[in-house]
Amino acid sequence: MDIARYSIDKPVNIWLMVVILLLGGLIAMANIGRLEDPAFTIKQVKVYTSYPGAGAEKVEREITEPLEIAIQQMSQLKKLNSVSSPGLSEITVEVESNFDSHELPQIWDELRKRLRDASSALPTGAQDPVVYDDFGDVYGLYYALSAPDFSTRELREFARIIRRELLTTEGVAKVTVTGVQTEQIVAYIDPYQLAGLGISFPDLTSLFADNLRPFNGGRVKVDEKNVRLIVERAPDKLEEISNLSLVIPGTNRSIRVADVATLKLEPADIQPVYIRYNGEEALTLAVSALNDVNIVDVGNQVNAKVEHLLKTLPVGITLTPIYDQASVVDESVDGFISNLVMSVVVVTLTLCLFMGWRSGVVVGMVLLVTVMGTILIMWLMNIQLQRISLGAMVIAMGMLVDNAIVVAEGMMIRMATGGTAKSAASFIVKRTQWPLLGATVIGIAAFSGIGLSDDATGEFLYSLFAVVMVSLLMSWVLAVTLVPVLGAYFYRKGMQQVGEDKPTTMQRWFTGVLTQALRLRWVTIAVLTLITVVAYGSFGMVKQGFFPPSNAPIFFVHYWGPQDRDIRATEAKAKLAEQRLLNQENVTAVTTFIGQGADRFTLTYAPKSANENYGFFMVRVNALENVAGVVSNLQNALNDIDLDANFYFERMQFGPGSGAKLEARFSGPDTEVLRQLAEQTKGLMMADGAIKDIRHNWREKGVAINTHYDNYNAGIAGVSHSDFSQTVQYASNGLSLGTVQDGDYAYSIVAKMAQPDDADLQAIRESQVWSSQQRQYVPFAQVSSGLEVITEELRIHRKDRVRTITVEAEPGDNETAAKAFARIRPVIEDIELPPGYSLEWGGEFESSSDAQKALGAGLPAGFLVMFIISVLLFGHARQPLIIWLVVPMAIVGVVAGLLATDMPFGFMSLLGFLSLFGMLIKNAIVLIEEIDLQIEEGREIRKAIVEATLSRLRPVSLAAVTTILGMAPLLFDAFFADMAVTIMGGLTFATILTLIAVPVLYSILFKVSYRKA
Repeated sequence: MDIARYSIDKPVNIWLMVVILLLGGLIAMANIGRLEDPAFTIKQVKVYTSYPGAGAEKVEREITEPLEIAIQQMSQLKKLNSVSSPGLSEITVEVESNFDSHELPQIWDELRKRLRDASSALPTGAQDPVVYDDFGDVYGLYYALSAPDFSTRELREFARIIRRELLTTEGVAKVTVTGVQTEQIVAYIDPYQLAGLGISFPDLTSLFADNLRPFNGGRVKVDEKNVRLIVERAPDKLEEISNLSLVIPGTNRSIRVADVATLKLEPADIQPVYIRYNGEEALTLAVSALNDVNIVDVGNQVNAKVEHLLKTLPVGITLTPIYDQASVVDESVDGFISNLVMSVVVVTLTLCLFMGWRSGVVVGMVLLVTVMGTILIMWLMNIQLQRISLGAMVIAMGMLVDNAIVVAEGMMIRMATGGTAKSAASFIVKRTQWPLLGATVIGIAAFSGIGLSDDATGEFLYSLFAVVMVSLLMSWVLAVTLVPVLGAYFYRKGMQQVGEDKPTTMQRWFTGVLTQALRLRWVTIAVLTLITVVAYGSFGMVKQGFFPPSNAPIFFVHYWGPQDRDIRATEAKAKLAEQRLLNQENVTAVTTFIGQGADRFTLTYAPKSANENYGFFMVRVNALENVAGVVSNLQNALNDIDLDANFYFERMQFGPGSGAKLEARFSGPDTEVLRQLAEQTKGLMMADGAIKDIRHNWREKGVAINTHYDNYNAGIAGVSHSDFSQTVQYASNGLSLGTVQDGDYAYSIVAKMAQPDDADLQAIRESQVWSSQQRQYVPFAQVSSGLEVITEELRIHRKDRVRTITVEAEPGDNETAAKAFARIRPVIEDIELPPGYSLEWGGEFESSSDAQKALGAGLPAGFLVMFIISVLLFGHARQPLIIWLVVPMAIVGVVAGLLATDMPFGFMSLLGFLSLFGMLIKNAIVLIEEIDLQIEEGREIRKAIVEATLSRLRPVSLAAVTTILGMAPLLFDAFFADMAVTIMGGLTFATILTLIAVPVLYSILFKVSYRKA
């Protein structure tokens, strides 16, 4: 079919397509979803199992081990990590990366079934495992609620009201409140009075259980009506509990609870988490949006609802955004759209400058329609506007004009020499449509490693492949349909703008260079080979990386005290650190989390689990360029706050992956041997001098007190283990007697000794233990062989069911993780490991290796497609051989560009390098096809090589220039900067390869000598 002639004969059809693409693009732009980062599924869940009173080793042996055995039988399992700590088993289950989000609910259901089956064999006292499967939920709208002039209960009520209202907002999926201070009802009881009356703790527990639950009064029939009978409860919970009556054992007298206990409503001693915002106590409200919505619209509606709510609530309440993904996305998308518009304008002006305004308008119009059509297809494919998809459009910008330039240039030249629009368009489209299509598919195939990668990084970058594929295919369709129509309107027969016989200065200069290269073809190839070898040799000088730091003006500070530190002590130290952070110049906000990390406010942040000795500071700076200075000032400013603790600094990252950048994991059976290996590794890292923030994840051992229950004497006294345990709790942090419900909040009822001034250990020694068999109290010393201070493991980590200790560290301030890793790796691998122990590397090395492995798994198929198409296009072996001999030389420009700009070769650079292959092969195909066509038309082979290359000079150069200029805006984006440098530098040299190396190799393989020319 003659596509060009049909397009010119039926222009209405083409204009209909253009109108649909333009109007559809505008509609899509207004309705398409907007996100900060592309969604990728976190294929992990956490399984929590409580085992109160058990030490870490007991939890590991009796809870973690049997549950891991059950979980390991799942065929979908990829990784299994666990932490056993006193009273709690935490197992992280990760499934294989090839399972998508639609399959995960079924997998988690299977996990729950296996855990239910396994829980029947768990020891008495262990609670049922709880699967936390919303671990990957992202709360992009994150607020701090503070009310300094109000009580804890009032603040909790304000949070409840705001949460209730926000859940009614369109687009909101979930609202989570964190930091609510737990309150409890404490019954301060005189132990001697309790002992004198013969009242036991089981008696009190039974009393509360019998009186504080809801009661059903039944129903009666009154005049044919069903009337419910109500058993009324006292509105005041403290009064209700105080007035409960208990019969004194052995008598007919009863006493009220108030007669033996003083009841108080007070904060719980151990809070799960403390949250502060800019030095004030606070709660956080984390709002997550539904899938496939425009987060900007949801954010605007939520912020409007918040403003309305604050007007209805008392004065003095503030709800401040900690992280507002809606504004971040709005600003980011607007910035990218500005870059996109700038790229379109720059490319169009460049074409107007070098091709004349007519061709500039023709190609610029095609570019605009392609971009709008791509946005329409993205909307239909449910691909949101986010960092990756918008960046892909800018990346594709230069490639989008390649096809249009080739057709427009050929049509203009044919018409300038006297041809009609139809004949010129028909001739050039027939001549180039299949080479251009093949080259376009090859350009798409260069990105196929991303599309076929099934890990988190591939999922994160999938839209890059999808957008490039859609835009390039559309550019080919519009090049062979719209360009002929526009050319018929704008080009004039016999214009003689570019078809003059007299060559330009640039053409004469290039002809001379090319002819000389062809005469000295072996010297030319030798020089190119030498340069390529040097470039490969210099690649080791290029900094290596993975994903760069985020451009958000935020950094994190992690505080780790001794592992056995009480959360109240951690809070006191965190307050001091918070003040120093707030006193720093350029710091605008500090959000403090004590006892755990923040909620997952962005997809690339992984929250830390609960830990009483942990503090997390989220620090916002007034400008990105000031972050490094603030971090530098704080490096030594925090250490003297707590000499027993460590402060670690972390920048927000782009892309998946989190945690320490350097990790060495030692696995083996014995905890002491693992600790020795970890300490040896820490010493080697410290000796390095540059590596910083060195620690290991087992941290310090903790101190415990063994109360030594005496089985023999306790048996004689009739004291059960439960009786003994209740007494120890009563004399220490309090014994739970039950709960009482007040609205949607439950208060624990806790019994404590009425002599709070006694030292805890002394109170335990002098306490009385209830004998459930003799129904009387006996001295604690009678059933205990004494108190003994011991040390114990507080965190036992396992990886795939093997005990594993991980030494973590960060690279120096002015080096990449890859550079530090390359230096420290051989030193640590020289450590002699005992039999049964192994070393494995994690951190950025593992993340990068996994991502590249997943990418590499898809590359062979992509390169196979590229190779097959290159062979099919020519039907011969020598032409494809020329192309594939040139491809490895593209590294020269890449290395030169990265070294000149001191940019790292990260994962995005790797993608840019792969895309270079597509660009280079595409240009080489079109040039070789032109040479072959001129030879077929009867031109002498030596002239055909020169003339064909000369005819491709402007299209190839313009395509390179437009691509390089289109990339320029990305130089100022932290995420895409190294990729932009890779493509810009690589394409500059690739253009030389296309115009010099390809014709020289053609002359060599086809044995065409220019010595006698």
